[in-house]
Amino acid sequence: MRTVTVAVDAMGGEQAPDEPVRGVANLSLGAGGPQILLAGDERQITARLERLPHNPEQIEVRHAGGPSPRAALVEAVRLLAAGEADAVVTAGASADALAACREQLRLLPGVPSPALAAVYPTQQRRGRHGDPFTLLLDIGATLDASAQDLCAFAVLGAVYARAISVNPRPRVALLATGRDPAHGPPAVVEAHARLRALPGLDFAGNVLATDIPEGRADVIACGGFTGNAVISLLDGVNGLVVDLARYAQKQRLLWRVGLAMLSGGVARLKQLTDWEQYGGAPLLGYEKLLLRAHPRSGALAIQNACRVAAKAVAADLPAGVAQLLASPALYGLAPPSLAAGEGAGGGAPGRPRPPGTGRAP
Repeated sequence: MRTVTVAVDAMGGEQAPDEPVRGVANLSLGAGGPQILLAGDERQITARLERLPHNPEQIEVRHAGGPSPRAALVEAVRLLAAGEADAVVTAGASADALAACREQLRLLPGVPSPALAAVYPTQQRRGRHGDPFTLLLDIGATLDASAQDLCAFAVLGAVYARAISVNPRPRVALLATGRDPAHGPPAVVEAHARLRALPGLDFAGNVLATDIPEGRADVIACGGFTGNAVISLLDGVNGLVVDLARYAQKQRLLWRVGLAMLSGGVARLKQLTDWEQYGGAPLLGYEKLLLRAHPRSGALAIQNACRVAAKAVAADLPAGVAQLLASPALYGLAPPSLAAGEGAGGGAPGRPRPPGTGRAP
């Protein structure tokens, strides 16, 4: 098995460069980890590495022209586009990651638009490792998604879930305001018909936003505007519950007694919503993978994101996507030009139509 190389943006995130460098240093001390290219300000990175235990044979520093977070991210994606790295990990801004990928990477054939995914904890566990989360995509890369976009997002998410959760048949759904396939925006209704006819996909139909925490589907496809709003609201509710628990702990004895009775559930919520354990979520649709870690990521999150990225590369995600996208059912209702392959990741980097202009979270 060949060694996987991951380019890590050392300057992105609220705790950069300290925590990205620390995470990479810790990762290098373990067995079987990927090779790491640390992109960013060479002086700052080297100074921190010298103070940390690490394996210098597993880490290479690539200077990115100064301390600018965007410059480091652009350099990491450049390494990916040039074939020097197999994946990128960043805790930097989503907008910068999207811009760098659009400028330097090619979309997969059959994928009209990229999708930024989010990992959300659920009650249900799935896959060989019992992962307790659902993949929601898109959350901001393609704001106004067409039926073709939604179909591609469903396929991208299903293949990713197979590789990362070792879930051989993930349940895929569309986010809608009702479960009736005839109700909803035209793009959702049309995508529902296509996905229902797609062989090799376990399509569960439409789900509501209230179904997400219950884990009714492993992968949920939606437009970027909707996904961004939904995931922001769900994250806000989770944060509010944890903050209320902390507040109650400091107040009246009766509240503390009640909190003690609920402590198991609160601890479980904190465990499920610990994004450090999940590492990051992918930007899907390009021929190469970028994994975005949470902006507040510490060393553990960066470590886990690098491991997930290496796992995805080893699973050869593009091949799995291409296999599902080759089905005529997916394109049966598409315009003739798109069904014939026009603009589906052609010869030049980028995409066939302008992306959504909104800033992803």
